[in-house]
Amino acid sequence: MDRVDLALMRVLEKDARISFTELADRLGLSKTPVWKRVKALEAEGVITDYIARLDPKELGFGLEAFIAVTIDFKAAEEFEAAVLAHPSVWRCHAMTGDADYSLHVLARDMEDMDRLIRREIARLPGVDRTKSSVITRAVKRGQSLAELAERR
Repeated sequence: MDRVDLALMRVLEKDARISFTELADRLGLSKTPVWKRVKALEAEGVITDYIARLDPKELGFGLEAFIAVTIDFKAAEEFEAAVLAHPSVWRCHAMTGDADYSLHVLARDMEDMDRLIRREIARLPGVDRTKSSVITRAVKRGQSLAELAERR
């Protein structure tokens, strides 16, 4: 991976809908080499997909929270399967430290969040304990991974 690949990825991170022609113009290259580089980055698994980011609030989800979950590891596979199937769990990460997992969940309002935590998350297979933190506002949303790779 060279500087051109990193520059290409920075542009795609900001606008995945950009045409190959415009991408080539921004990078000062012709269209074919840019297309080949993008295809190579996709084949290598560096570029994993192209997505549209949606605003949860605009879709009626007024609350987001992180839920730290401690489980009985005998039920780890069942817990992970249940999390994968749960529509309100936006993201889930296995963790080190005081909790085993961190769930990023979405809810419509506080009543919905309470129901989600008490009646659903706390009852998932193997859950021993939960600790919730409601997000009050986003300070930073996503950083360019290409820029981070460039600096490191």
